[in-house]
Amino acid sequence: MTREVLGALVGKSGSWVKAVETGRLQQPKLPMLLRVAEALRVKDLAELTGDQSLPVHLFAGPGHPALPAVRDAVNDLVLPDGPPPPLDHLRARISAAWRARHAAPDHRTVLGGLLPGLIRDAQKAVRVYQGDDQRSAQAMLTSVYNLAQFFLAYQPAADLLWRVAERAMTAALEADDPQAVGGAVWLLAQAHRDAGDFDAAEVVNRQGLDLLRPHMHEAGTGLRAMWGALLFEAAYTAARAGESGTAWRLWDRANDVAERLPHDYYDPMTSFSGVIMGAHAVTTAVELRQGAESERQARRTASLAIPSQPRRGRHLIEVARAHHLNNEVQATLGTLDAAYTAAPETIRYNGYARGILTELTGKGPAQQRRRAQDLADRAGLMV
Repeated sequence: MTREVLGALVGKSGSWVKAVETGRLQQPKLPMLLRVAEALRVKDLAELTGDQSLPVHLFAGPGHPALPAVRDAVNDLVLPDGPPPPLDHLRARISAAWRARHAAPDHRTVLGGLLPGLIRDAQKAVRVYQGDDQRSAQAMLTSVYNLAQFFLAYQPAADLLWRVAERAMTAALEADDPQAVGGAVWLLAQAHRDAGDFDAAEVVNRQGLDLLRPHMHEAGTGLRAMWGALLFEAAYTAARAGESGTAWRLWDRANDVAERLPHDYYDPMTSFSGVIMGAHAVTTAVELRQGAESERQARRTASLAIPSQPRRGRHLIEVARAHHLNNEVQATLGTLDAAYTAAPETIRYNGYARGILTELTGKGPAQQRRRAQDLADRAGLMV
């Protein structure tokens, strides 16, 4: 990661990063250290400061109580003993799990209860079925692994997240299903980007689009939406890398796809839809550090009718980031409060929200600090 990229991720310049590295600036305070740790995926602040060990999870994402059970299910060697689960029944359970994720403000808790059984049963189906049925089972296993990645995101389980992402990609290719491949690529590109490897994210994303392209002339709604979701992921990666022209050009292409989808369509995995492109515009502007544009998009889309509790919570966090970028403290706190109301577990595990709250509890007027502290307490943040 270049200094310029790291600086952009934490709201500073490349020269600021160099000044910290060379000792011309003093060690950043805790809020900025946490931003740097989030950007570099560092688990222990001692790796940055050289001081006494202080695990980032004390301040960043906690581990969900269901994490050990999900880890065990992923790691288990499933034996093909006994009858396999009927494929129609397994498909219905997976669809119900995706619906439950969107409907629940505490979606990680819901998924944590469903995933162990789904993972084991989908793995067993792949082991037992043959031929076309096995390929169908592989596509379902891909969907289960994709669902698991939403549970694992922002938790102290990077090793497990990568294992699941890679298994999803393998299962999708074995299924020979374009939609399954697209979904696995979509999340694998995010994993690379969140790890700071923008080049790998861009390559994976481009290869995914290349794999889908031959199927697009006869694509149904779901596959067209997956194409649009991958176009926006490429835009997001470009924005994180500071490539403004490329980011907005790809956003426009994704928006063109969204405008051709049915008006009420909302993809159950990627959330890709007409309504979500407004949320994506906020994210693009914020990642590019475009203060005026991010504020304009935030005000335009703060009340989007997003039919998913966790996705609406995530959007409100992005709106709060836009307000924070423009030093609008009261609007930032008000929006984070609304995000907590919409989806408490989303804000509890989101590194951006936690970083903003950590910062605001330590500066400004006393009333502002108390308001930030109250929200931090509700979100389970130790400050």
